[in-house]
Amino acid sequence: MRGNTAGRAGRWRRHLALQALLAVFLCLLTAPAFANILITVDKPTQTMTVLVNGELRYRWPVSTGATGYSTPAGNYTAFRMELMHYSDEWDGAGMPHSIFFTKRGHAIHGSNHPGMGTPRSHGCVRLSLQNAETLYRLVEQQGLSATKVVIAGPDPAGNWAASSAPPAVRTLSPGESRQRTGPFRGLFAPFKRR
Repeated sequence: MRGNTAGRAGRWRRHLALQALLAVFLCLLTAPAFANILITVDKPTQTMTVLVNGELRYRWPVSTGATGYSTPAGNYTAFRMELMHYSDEWDGAGMPHSIFFTKRGHAIHGSNHPGMGTPRSHGCVRLSLQNAETLYRLVEQQGLSATKVVIAGPDPAGNWAASSAPPAVRTLSPGESRQRTGPFRGLFAPFKRR
């Protein structure tokens, strides 16, 4: 009699396991499909490329940080979007279609400033208003968490952002001050590779 109970319990466990697998399978079928978005900004060429699931969707001119206002090189995940952000750092300057990629306030956003294709920003990545809106809508549609941002290359002076350098590598030259400069009140400083 006891073996019969063990057989029923085993069948019951298999039945529950199959139901669980079926439930997972059905959830996967009905889950919305999100594309992977890779935004790459090449600072030396001042160009942004946007790949969706590995296929080139857009290539646009951008404006990254001017000398003294480096856009930090590195790999990021976009984490916040604002249809219209007003900068606390720069006298309430409007930043339409902002996609933030650093906790220090760096964002990709629209701008009507002239000079796309040349480094002129205070550290953000500027796009034309139309291209910023297109990118914002794409990220909004596909999902913020699926959006990766890669900032590559040195700034115009050949400097790399401190965040892209290995820690504790930089040494001060004789007479050099420890005071940091930059657009975010000392949160990062330009870093020149030697």
